[in-house]
Amino acid sequence: MQMNITGLQLDITDALRDYVTEKLARLERHFDKIISVQITLEVDKLQQKAEGTLHIAGNDLVAEAEHTDMYAAIDLLADRLDRQLIKHKEKHIGRQQGVNAR
Repeated sequence: MQMNITGLQLDITDALRDYVTEKLARLERHFDKIISVQITLEVDKLQQKAEGTLHIAGNDLVAEAEHTDMYAAIDLLADRLDRQLIKHKEKHIGRQQGVNAR
């Protein structure tokens, strides 16, 4: 999985990059056909914002999270992308089983 992490009004440190990589590594456990991930971290006054786009075969999943702490925003983003990915996988499997059942 190719991962691109960018920062708006924020320098991406090695610790921040490692944390994002660690949190998003669990996405590959649920779905192995992830093409790439685009993560944007942004500081807006007192709010820390994390946005993510997950490019998978035939679809894009988009999520965003805001928190006063950047690490908490990354956690929320990872949870939201994880839920969307599981939902996409269940839909995809459900369609395949429906076609094969007929």
